[in-house]
Amino acid sequence: VKIFGSNLDTLEQLAIRAEQLLRDIPGAADLYAERTKGGLFLDITIDRNAVARYGVSVADVQDVIETAIGGENLGTVIDGRQRFPLRVRVDRERRDDIDRIRQLPVPVNVASVGGGAVLAVTSPPSGRGMESMAGMGGRAVPTRPRQGASVATASGDTRKTLSTRAYVPLGELARIAMVPGPPMIASEDAQLRSIVFLNVRGRDMGGFVDEAKRLLQEELTLPQGYSLAWSGQYENQIRARERLQILLPIVLLIIFVMLFLATKDAQESLVVMLSVPFALIGGVYAMYFLGYNFSVAVWVGFIALFGLAVETGVVMVVYLHEALDRRLLAVQRGEHGPLTAQDIRDAAFEGSVLRLRPKVMTVGTTLIALLPIMWSSGVGTDVMRPLAAPMIGGLITSAIHVLVITPVLFTWMKERALRKGRLEVSRMAGWMKEQ
Repeated sequence: VKIFGSNLDTLEQLAIRAEQLLRDIPGAADLYAERTKGGLFLDITIDRNAVARYGVSVADVQDVIETAIGGENLGTVIDGRQRFPLRVRVDRERRDDIDRIRQLPVPVNVASVGGGAVLAVTSPPSGRGMESMAGMGGRAVPTRPRQGASVATASGDTRKTLSTRAYVPLGELARIAMVPGPPMIASEDAQLRSIVFLNVRGRDMGGFVDEAKRLLQEELTLPQGYSLAWSGQYENQIRARERLQILLPIVLLIIFVMLFLATKDAQESLVVMLSVPFALIGGVYAMYFLGYNFSVAVWVGFIALFGLAVETGVVMVVYLHEALDRRLLAVQRGEHGPLTAQDIRDAAFEGSVLRLRPKVMTVGTTLIALLPIMWSSGVGTDVMRPLAAPMIGGLITSAIHVLVITPVLFTWMKERALRKGRLEVSRMAGWMKEQ
């Protein structure tokens, strides 16, 4: 939901109010009102007084921060014609943890420490390593000397040679915190903009948006000069729906024209077209039982289903005509008496029986190919399942229509033509006359 206006504070208040209203609508999920502020940033502020006490330059501390967090190029890896930079930095777990960032060691030159600083190095009993304590005005800071560091005491009693290098945690030299970034001023079409993000779960997006529009129109009062618009996937769905409103009638018209060119009879073409609504019924029932909502993928599946249903209907009509035309040609040759209504029924029965096996095989093989999609999982299944669901349900109902209803309608039309004396060989049977 996009809200446009001229004042950032007002936009933020409207976005928060819209978020509260949308939460009450069933199906709303993952709501978030965009606030007019930036994200969180890691802020490292070097303490110049602490740096001066330890005798470290600001540039040295910045180098440690840059290398540990940002990374430093050490060289280039050559692989044929390819070149890859070789970088070194602290691993991600340490970079994402502020406490670990505070423990990053910064090298300190002990010899340059002023202000009466004294380095005391002691060797632990275990002998595994050495730790040092640098006292800065009475403060004890843990440091880590180089290997082979010597021991010195505050009284000047030097047991070994004094080490000139130790390490101080970065947290002692800088203030490290996560701070909010500067406000983000989003604009669109020369207007300030605030957005409420949300997802729809368990219902169709169109119905949800219609209900949300009514609720926001009644409960959300927009000041003068402010406007509201819906965008995101819903905007894409609106564009797709507008295209489908044009494509679906064109598809049905093309199917009818192709049927007319095949049957040369508008009435028979309409009979075959009846398989389309029967297929639509099965597809809708399949979507209902499987819990799918109407979407672009579903309508694409319906378009493919309409083509399959009409294809099988055409083949059934061809078989019925073939059986009837064989009898009509026999009458014309004098091999058969006048055609009766019973002859038409026998021809319809014969053509239906011949078509039964091919029809069942066509529907069966198509279902076998589509059913695995309903149990598949992976990339693209969220689109393929809604596309296959209406095809599975529609093929079953269209098969029943083609095998049962189409022969009945064919028999009724031909008996009516026989009574009116207009029954003749179909235009599709030209090849039979040549035989």
